[in-house]
Amino acid sequence: MLPDDVTGEELDAEARAELRTLPKDLAERVARHLVMAGRLSEEEPEQAYKHARAARRLASRVGIVREAAGIAAYQTGEWAEALAELRAARRLGAGDDSYLPVMADCERGMGRPERALDVIKSPEADRLDPMGRVELRIVESGVRRDLGQYDAAVVTLQIPELRDRRLRPWSARLFYAYADALAEAGREGEASDWFARAAAADRDGETDAAERYAELEGLHILDTEDDGEESAEDLDSQQVPEDTAADGGDTGDTGEAGEAVAPPAEPVAEVREEPAAEVPEIVTATDIQFKPADPEILEPAREEVPEAPAVFLEPKTAEPEPDLDQAAVEPEPPAEGEAGEDEPGGPDEGPKAGG
Repeated sequence: MLPDDVTGEELDAEARAELRTLPKDLAERVARHLVMAGRLSEEEPEQAYKHARAARRLASRVGIVREAAGIAAYQTGEWAEALAELRAARRLGAGDDSYLPVMADCERGMGRPERALDVIKSPEADRLDPMGRVELRIVESGVRRDLGQYDAAVVTLQIPELRDRRLRPWSARLFYAYADALAEAGREGEASDWFARAAAADRDGETDAAERYAELEGLHILDTEDDGEESAEDLDSQQVPEDTAADGGDTGDTGEAGEAVAPPAEPVAEVREEPAAEVPEIVTATDIQFKPADPEILEPAREEVPEAPAVFLEPKTAEPEPDLDQAAVEPEPPAEGEAGEDEPGGPDEGPKAGG
């Protein structure tokens, strides 16, 4: 069924122009199906696929229709059909080079990584815009992982766009793919940092980067978006066991990390702390603190780009801070001539013999 509020005029001018080769009534029906396929592509891909196939049955010789059918098939995992439709769209003049990443991913989905690499290395790939090049690299990284080339999958994504100081339309997907490749390569520490960065860049929640970050860091994310009235006291109550109250008294205050502090029966000078049962740490997605970036890899962005540590250089070790208390109580070194040969000097005595 096609809703009455869909007229077909919602299509862009270029698509409508291509449908003018059809009779007017038929062109209107095809246009309405294409509009519905576009509307439902994200929320209901199966329904979008049905509308695209209906349009294809009505106008199989129109390139824009074959292109829409190919994209709808791809979104439902119909790899072979998607590849065939996109190839047909290219032959009819509608499909352009921007769909090369989709076609390569279809080859990968059908278990043909070598053919996917052929698409990736084709001359047409050199004509892609920045968005297309990034998407093609993401697909290539996945192909390398399918072939067991985990280090190559990481290197494939080490492109200039990875160090971009500003958020781009591809940033979240690129950061996520790089983090995923690092995790597959056994580099969990670096993967955690890049999942954190992907989560901060993914403002529309298209990926599960926050969940992947929390999993690697051993955190438990509590989703509070569905219950906006849940207060901070409610979250605290989930962290503290119910049996933290003192015998015969009220429940005590909660300390950090789930510690329960029982209130004294009468005023006393010190408060007795009782160990609490271990409970998992509960945080929300907005509570995740992201680690700072290494300036040698990524200069700090103004507002758009979250910071993340370097992954291309060896991590720097922080200089230990001097122990001021120890320095304060250190005895003065003995006067010249008072220390015997068998008595070692203080910590500032210079290099040892033979050093």
